[in-house]
Amino acid sequence: MSRITDKLTSLGIALPEAPKPVASYIPALKVGNLLYVSGQIPFQDGELVYKGAVPTNCSPEKAAQAARICAINGLAAAQQALGGDLDQVKGVVRLGVFVASEPDFNGQPLIANGASDLMVEIFGEDGQHVRAAVGSIALPLGASVEVEMILELRS
Repeated sequence: MSRITDKLTSLGIALPEAPKPVASYIPALKVGNLLYVSGQIPFQDGELVYKGAVPTNCSPEKAAQAARICAINGLAAAQQALGGDLDQVKGVVRLGVFVASEPDFNGQPLIANGASDLMVEIFGEDGQHVRAAVGSIALPLGASVEVEMILELRS
């Protein structure tokens, strides 16, 4: 088993099959030693599990869980792009976290921690990254959260 697979297993995380794109894009693209992973929404077992604006339709706590699910889906897309070998990932460079937000809501950073904390749980210090946590009036398919990522690959 790989180091990352072992870590995921110890955390009780089984990566799903990479979600299929919902529009005209590819899930991940390798450029040099970087892997760009398209925005992922909180699909779990083929269903969008957290929908709507925070905090009216989705609580901040559920939205943080949605961010974690999005990050797991992003890793599934990365695994697929890397031929199943997440040990090629040297570290996490950046996360972009988009939160469907009511106009007065400003807790996007706390929701983004759902994805950020997971990266550190999995990759340790190499999971620390730069980040944007952005409020949005709407996200694809009515999702509450979307997460994109840039990963650095081993040479």
